[in-house]
Amino acid sequence: MTKVLVVDDHSLIRRGIVMLLEAYDDLKVVGEASDGEEAMQLAAIEQPDVMLLDISMPEGLDGLTTAERIKKEFPDIKIIFLSMHDEEAYIKKAAELQAEGFILKKSDRSDMHEAIKQVISGKRYYKVGLSDEQLNRLFQSRGKRFSILSMREKEIVRLSVLGYTNKQIAERLIISPKTVETHKTNIMNKLDLKNKSELIQYGIKNLNVL
Repeated sequence: MTKVLVVDDHSLIRRGIVMLLEAYDDLKVVGEASDGEEAMQLAAIEQPDVMLLDISMPEGLDGLTTAERIKKEFPDIKIIFLSMHDEEAYIKKAAELQAEGFILKKSDRSDMHEAIKQVISGKRYYKVGLSDEQLNRLFQSRGKRFSILSMREKEIVRLSVLGYTNKQIAERLIISPKTVETHKTNIMNKLDLKNKSELIQYGIKNLNVL
């Protein structure tokens, strides 16, 4: 029996995943968490074999930071990232964090079950639109550094990539939303980026140094 912990900040999505997993006799959902802090607490108590982890959780401890902490504190737990996005940069970050799996939330129930079986057997399971050769390159590659950005600017980029709005970033950093917007403009000027979409993409590719 494989013990699974499900972590997602959207209650309906989380409940749906749990219901899908409960249909399998070889799986046991030992807990649900809505953020990273709760996930860490449940991991310590329940000692799951696998954690299905939402990669983007704007409130509290985000998925990427949670995965990094899990790998340090509970190295035996296998991590499978759940995401709405299959951009190469997200997949690359998952690989850098040594996550055993990566699947999209829109995946079939059978894909989720197969992912759990594969990672438990010691294999990697990335159900994404990339070839094995491309995946292998991602596991070996490194991101570029944000050497010209200040610590505050790096934090704003990181929070933006993780889905925080200007208002949420402002509340977290105890500054005004207008100041957040000014920082973003300065960041784009420093990195020669045309718009906020390019800023997000650049941030995703370099999350390992944020």
